[in-house]
Amino acid sequence: MPKRTFEAAMKRLDEIVALLEQGEAPLEKSLKLFEEGTELAQFCDETLKNAQLRIEELSEEADGEPAGPPAQE
Repeated sequence: MPKRTFEAAMKRLDEIVALLEQGEAPLEKSLKLFEEGTELAQFCDETLKNAQLRIEELSEEADGEPAGPPAQE
């Protein structure tokens, strides 16, 4: 099974939103789409949180303090 990517999850989430907004799917299919969309949204949220943590780790200065904003000239 290929690894899920953030970009693929967002694309599928967009598709699901469009399908649900059309309002033409039967109730059972709408529920399945909603469930899939919820799972995708959670995956995307976790992915973004992990990326933010990684950015913060990479931005720390040698003394362990978070790096400040770039110096203004």
